[in-house]
Parts: sequence; structure tokens; C-alpha cells
Amino acid sequence: MTSVNDTENAPLFLQVGASKTAGPCTTSSHLTALPGNSPPRHSSDYRGTASRYSLPTVIGGWLGCYLVANILGGIIAGASSAPSGEEPIWILAASALALWTPFIVMLVVLSRKLGSGHFWSDYFVRFRPIDALGIPLGVASQILLVSAVYWPLRKIFPSTFDAADVEERARDLYDRAHGGWLVVLVLIVVVGAPIVEELVYRGFIQGTLRGTMNEGVALVVTAVWFTLIHLTPVEYPGLFVIALVLGFSYHFSRRIGLSIVTHMAFNATGLLLVAVK
Repeated sequence: MTSVNDTENAPLFLQVGASKTAGPCTTSSHLTALPGNSPPRHSSDYRGTASRYSLPTVIGGWLGCYLVANILGGIIAGASSAPSGEEPIWILAASALALWTPFIVMLVVLSRKLGSGHFWSDYFVRFRPIDALGIPLGVASQILLVSAVYWPLRKIFPSTFDAADVEERARDLYDRAHGGWLVVLVLIVVVGAPIVEELVYRGFIQGTLRGTMNEGVALVVTAVWFTLIHLTPVEYPGLFVIALVLGFSYHFSRRIGLSIVTHMAFNATGLLLVAVK
């Protein structure tokens, strides 16, 4: 492993895929709510409002999907004889699909049964030209914001937050990708994970929570939820601050287009930083 000093950036991936355990792991002050009444069910004009799903629906749906995903991930991990943490990229790809599929199916079913019936509107999926600002925002978050968060932590707890430990997961994934599998890794980390995670955490979870509690609280709760599910404590500080960035992107735009682009740029920058070291 390349030695990294206190001021050097240690890249993070907000990535859905195989963890070092048998199952998969996932790979957002007072804010004033926008006024307005909820549109009627099955209305296509459903953008910009809080989700109509209940809190028990969010918790139960997420837990059910996560349980199914872990069962599928365990089955897939058992198909490889490689030691934990050294699984081939195809295991990562299969685990990612095993995790994403239950969540996407859940979102589709909920949209049809409890939502407006319009998937893109129910989860605030819209893109505008201004979303291109997510590219510099994601790059700056990876290079500047994450470094700023970890700099004092490395000074106070040098052994706990060593840069090499922070980037270990990203480095392990990159080192296991060769040839065409590197393309697969890019598709998982830069394309698939940002889209699925933003649909679930910003479009579904934060979109629901902001209709049931103070919007600032909803943003922070979503960010904590998103952080903890990555199951890598050394990455928690960096994951939490980027989760806040993604949460604010959704909060102010009322769309997940900006958060998806920001998430993609963040992960792409992390992958590039690992590649050039």
C-alpha cells in the first residue's frame, strides 16, 4: 500500500456492493418546508412535494429489501472460494445487482400501489442543465471537503484515521479489477450506485421523512442512515459530510438530478485518485 501523509486525499466510494462480510453493504438549522397541498393520487404533477409514503412503510420496506439483499449476497459470496475481501469483480457485480434489485422492485411497487403511479415523479427524478454544477461539486467534495474533515481527525487520532485505512476499500476494489472488469467496476461505482442510492436515500427516504418531520431533521436523519449502512466506521466522517451535500442538493432543488450528478462525480473522482496513486 502506498504511504499517504496527513494532507493527502484518501478517496472514498459511495458504493453499493460486496462488503468484507458475507452479505452486501450499501454500495442526507431549521429549513422551511415549501408550501403547497399534496396532489391527488395518480396525478402526474407530483414533483416538488413530499412523498406520500408513511414512516412505517419506509422503515419496513427498507428493512425487507436489505434482508433479501443480504440473503442473496450471501448466496453469491458462497459461490466464490476466494478469501473475504479478495473476491473477484464478478462477485462485486453480482452482489451489487442482488442489492439493487429488491430496492428497485420495492420502489416500483410502492409507486404503483401507494404513490401517483408515475415512478419518476414519485421519486423526484428530473434533470436540468444546472445539474451540471454537480460535477465540480462532487469533485470538490472528494478532494477538498473529505480532506478537510479528516485532517483534524488524523492529527488527533493518527492510528484510527490513517489515510491508508480510509482508502482501503477503494484501493482493494481497484486492485481487483483488470482488463474489461475495470469497465464493470466503473459502471458499478460511477453509474449504478449513485442512481440507485439517490433513488432510495434521497428520493424515497428523505422525500418521505421531510413530509413527516422538520426538513432539517429529515436531511440529517437520512445522512446518518446513509452513512451507517456503508458499515465502514473509518469512512463515516467523510461519508456523513458528502451525504449532507447530497441531501442539501436534493433539498434545494426538489429533484434528485443534482444529487445523482454530484454522487457520480464524487465516486468518479475517488476512483481516479486511486488509479493515479
